[in-house]
Amino acid sequence: MRTITVDQVRGHFRRAALEHGFVLDPAQEQAADRLAELGAALGRGRRRGPFRRTPPRGLYLWGPVGRGKSWLLDTFFEAVALPAEHRTRVHFHAFFRRLHEAVRRHRDDHGHEHSAIDAAVSELLGDVELLCFDEFHVHDPGDAMLVTRLLRELHARGVVLVTTSNYPPAGLLPNPLYHHLFEPTIREIEQRMDVATVAGPRDYRTLPGAAAADTAFTRGAILWPGDPEQLRGEGLEPPAPAEAVTLRVNNRDLRVAAARADVLWCGFDVLCEGRTSALDYLVLAETYATWVIDRIPPLKSATGEARQRFVNLIDVCCDADVRLFLSSDRPLEELLAGDDLPTDIVRTASRLSLLRRVG
Repeated sequence: MRTITVDQVRGHFRRAALEHGFVLDPAQEQAADRLAELGAALGRGRRRGPFRRTPPRGLYLWGPVGRGKSWLLDTFFEAVALPAEHRTRVHFHAFFRRLHEAVRRHRDDHGHEHSAIDAAVSELLGDVELLCFDEFHVHDPGDAMLVTRLLRELHARGVVLVTTSNYPPAGLLPNPLYHHLFEPTIREIEQRMDVATVAGPRDYRTLPGAAAADTAFTRGAILWPGDPEQLRGEGLEPPAPAEAVTLRVNNRDLRVAAARADVLWCGFDVLCEGRTSALDYLVLAETYATWVIDRIPPLKSATGEARQRFVNLIDVCCDADVRLFLSSDRPLEELLAGDDLPTDIVRTASRLSLLRRVG
């Protein structure tokens, strides 16, 4: 395994920024320096055998949307001098789905929660020394218990964790009814990881050309007022009543307007007002490359649970590179307006700004 110096990792960040047409701002530069120090520490030798090294502290990067946190994480992951089998980078939604499935499977085998989690982590991570989570968050109190056990298992194994988040550690599980239950885990995060804020003044997603990347997601659109001719203009033939079908997803029935080849056509009420989860969206994203979600109301008129599910849905579609069409009789600004919306709605608005607007 090759070694790498702090200056070499710093140089990698600067070259990567220039290749993308920008210069690191002060907040990014500070985060890149912290990541370079961590990258050099990870490259000093493997931590196995009788002379096992004490692993370096992990790093928790947080800040508003569009400040380059995911780019910093990806660039660090490219630069770090660890063999591919000893490092992994994953979006938190996707990893958590796999973790849920593995825990359920091993619980059936072992009959004990702690043993199931240990076996699940072994299955998913193997000999990984570096785990990079993009968009780490905790909203659900049930998930919070699993996150706590996961983090403790990672610490016991000496896995170095690097995360990005829109929340500071103290902002995780923000619901005041449950936040106190997660406070011990927050303290553990702060004790075991360095925390760095990436909150420069510029939202890079709003710059000219920021949405130019040609991905399936950016080839989607927001359709207003979403009439049949608009849809046909996008190559989307509205479904006939006879196309309605019930899909079985994670032991849950979803009644959708159509499920054609690789196109899913569904109403907001089914995907967000029902008892769906991000795990369900991930399953659907594996099967359907194009989604049409219609009858989207102003979020202020939806339930609190539906608002958070909509945020999760957009996250999954963006990260799974789903070609997404949102159809509503209201413009986007009206859909996302209102008080008491999830904090993550800022990220949702940023991601939806990448979509074309037809109307």
